[in-house]
Amino acid sequence: MIKGVHTDKAPFVRFSDGTEPPLSQAIVTGDLVFTSGQGPLDPATNEMPADFAAQARQVLRNLVAVFDAAGSGKDRIVKCTCYLSDRKDFPEFNRVYREFFVDCSPLPARTTVVAQLVREGVLVEIDAVATVAR
Repeated sequence: MIKGVHTDKAPFVRFSDGTEPPLSQAIVTGDLVFTSGQGPLDPATNEMPADFAAQARQVLRNLVAVFDAAGSGKDRIVKCTCYLSDRKDFPEFNRVYREFFVDCSPLPARTTVVAQLVREGVLVEIDAVATVAR
């Protein structure tokens, strides 16, 4: 069985014409949760920080909000794919990422790539996989 996940505690950004994007915030299948890419928009204010570190922290909070809604959590994340818009931010990303996951052992497996991100002003995006709490 495949179940879609939606939460208001993480942004679900509509396109400029008001239509919804053709995706789920996450999908639960079996014992796994797969998220769509999470960006740095604050779901409470609909604002995006300009600073890279603040964006990275917000992305990680949004990611965990989606996992929580799916019955998972930060400590159950097994794989992150991280997208940075600029290679120069890689050291700062590592610092924020390590700080965020300081209480998790082992750390999630991770891939980090530099990519041209779709939304204007977005400096970092992450999608991830976690196990479901049973």
